[in-house]
Amino acid sequence: MSASLFALRARLAALPEHERLGVLRKLTTPERRALADHWPLWAHDGQCVARDDWRVWLIRAGRGFGKTRAGAEWVSAIARARPHARIALVGGTLEDVRRVMIEGNSGLIAVARAHEAYAWRRHDGEFHFASGARAYAYSAEVPESLRGPEHEAAWCDEIGKWRRGDAAWDNLMLGLRIGERPQVLVTTTPRPTKLMRRVMAMPDCVETRGRTHDNLHLDAGWVGQMDDLYGGTRLGRQELDGEMIDELVGALWSRAGLEARRLRTMPVQRVRVVVGVDPPAGTAKGTGGDACGIVVVARGDDDHAYVLEDASVTDLSPEGWARAVADCVARHRADRVIAEKNQGGAMVESVLRAADRVMPLTLVHASQGKVARAEPVAALYESGRAWHVGGFPELEDELCGLVVGGGYEGPGRSPDRADALVWAMSALMLGPAKDVRVRLVK
Repeated sequence: MSASLFALRARLAALPEHERLGVLRKLTTPERRALADHWPLWAHDGQCVARDDWRVWLIRAGRGFGKTRAGAEWVSAIARARPHARIALVGGTLEDVRRVMIEGNSGLIAVARAHEAYAWRRHDGEFHFASGARAYAYSAEVPESLRGPEHEAAWCDEIGKWRRGDAAWDNLMLGLRIGERPQVLVTTTPRPTKLMRRVMAMPDCVETRGRTHDNLHLDAGWVGQMDDLYGGTRLGRQELDGEMIDELVGALWSRAGLEARRLRTMPVQRVRVVVGVDPPAGTAKGTGGDACGIVVVARGDDDHAYVLEDASVTDLSPEGWARAVADCVARHRADRVIAEKNQGGAMVESVLRAADRVMPLTLVHASQGKVARAEPVAALYESGRAWHVGGFPELEDELCGLVVGGGYEGPGRSPDRADALVWAMSALMLGPAKDVRVRLVK
């Protein structure tokens, strides 16, 4: 984008709406048309790519980010610049190509400029541009249709749901050999498929990441509603935040299992509330040490456990994380704090007491590994007796990184949040904090 266009966009954005409309009314019809047709002026950063030395451009983002508009504008720009271009449009099915990539609200027809003629030959699966360039529709479910045709550019949409994705991708790439620099744009909401990982690992792939919130043109009410319904859930993180959510083989917790244990509110009365604390190994702020895991769990009068908050903090001094614990205790009127003393012993107690001298504190010593301690807690989830009231993405990532018979394979160096949860839930449901009834079976 030229400097003058950057300046114009900035000036228009800074004006109140009535003044902005006044400026636009003063423009001539050709000037208004040119302004409306200049896509880089209106695109947000994730819809354009600065460099051009790539073979694959992957836009991996949430719904409503503007992936389809970016794809249609990119294809249209190629057609304008190269009158003899042959472009592949590949979707999960031919219906997807037609409904989204060509006829959709942000598809090729929608982004065509007012003076540009086009011809969409639906039955032939061909889109003819005013320049003479052509785009051809292909279904990933029929990978053989991509064997043979040659293209110099391709737009692939939603590869995460291609059922025969690898074969379709391989045939497409083998035929992408016209021109000096054949390129393919991939627009998709991420799913942990083999093809998605292949594309992400390509050495000549540039990636754009984005969230639904990045598109400021979306209706704020709809975005807020989606946040209320799906914020923090696995579906929301994938479909709104554009995150790749993987599953580890043998993990103590699964994403699907956690989703099945999610509630919007606690349905019963609280009987007891415990704050679990896993102090960080580092002692000084700014040392890049582990987080201080702080997780609040309540036991209800139905004898089930409910995770209420992940209040964990990072990069704080001992005084800082101790204050975060004290604030959490006050916020939830907790009955007890269960803190691991392996990382610091007397220091842990002294900084917590300094933050709140009457804090109901119990220090525990970890005699087993993290995974072994977590297994009985995971069993509470499996039996339907442990629930999450809301979404806790970072905590849940750590839980899904604890592997049976192994170690920790989740994000970060240590599952500090998960460990804090295990301490709190063990105290409430498996230890002295719970009345234990034993029945002998003969």
